[in-house]
Amino acid sequence: MRCFSCLSLFATVFVLIVAPSAPVLAVPMPEAGSIAQDIASAGRLRMQSQRLAKLYQLAALGMNAPAAQRQIAAASQEVDNEFLRLTRHARQPPTQRQFARSEAIWQELRAALKNSPGRASGERVNQLADELMLHAGKLAMQIEIAGEAPIGRLLDLSSRLNMLSQRLARLYLLAHAGDRSQGVLTDLQQARLEFASGLRELDTARENSPASREAIALAKNQWIFFELAIGDLDQAKRADGRAAQNVATSSERIAQVLDEASAQYARDYALGLRAAK
Repeated sequence: MRCFSCLSLFATVFVLIVAPSAPVLAVPMPEAGSIAQDIASAGRLRMQSQRLAKLYQLAALGMNAPAAQRQIAAASQEVDNEFLRLTRHARQPPTQRQFARSEAIWQELRAALKNSPGRASGERVNQLADELMLHAGKLAMQIEIAGEAPIGRLLDLSSRLNMLSQRLARLYLLAHAGDRSQGVLTDLQQARLEFASGLRELDTARENSPASREAIALAKNQWIFFELAIGDLDQAKRADGRAAQNVATSSERIAQVLDEASAQYARDYALGLRAAK
């Protein structure tokens, strides 16, 4: 899968705070574009947590394992880059705790992904992926609080849908591997319903710009194919693995479309913040 597009970084504005008998301090105040980029970066951390676990499951199933391993290596580098972009949040009180926790979990997950695929290693990867998903989601929420334009909600929701698309594929592959436990089936159904509901919310949001409406229209088209791929779990029993491969392929396609939708919402968000000033 190609690398996800990165948003442009805007210049940082410094506000000088002068206190009597105290030195002049330069306190960075992020601009609209920087806030939008940070929300998008945290959203990609959340999405990549589930995508990496999905790719690890593909390798465990022996479904084009060399390609899956190459994708894992490329996606791991992308996660490293996202943490570099978010480094300033390690020094800011509102976000430093979630940033530190997310980064620590990522280092554990990065190491776990290097182990040979197996049942125990797969369970560990899934556990860490879900932990990173939760903490990266909290980090995105804390960053969003810094902004005040309503489009920030849509940016976060679009990135959450991208995470859900990868989670759906991962859960389907678990079922394909033989885990038909109630927990997996329930999580699969809940993720599917949440995705459909979130996509409707994005589609009908009055804050949408013409460009974001077009991006969501493309996502709706991809969802038709993806939902068909994950819709019949009985197909996951096919010995040739064609159904599982269809899920893997369609999940990569919808991830690309949703990433572009998030990029458009980030642009809209930055414009909304500037207009509010």
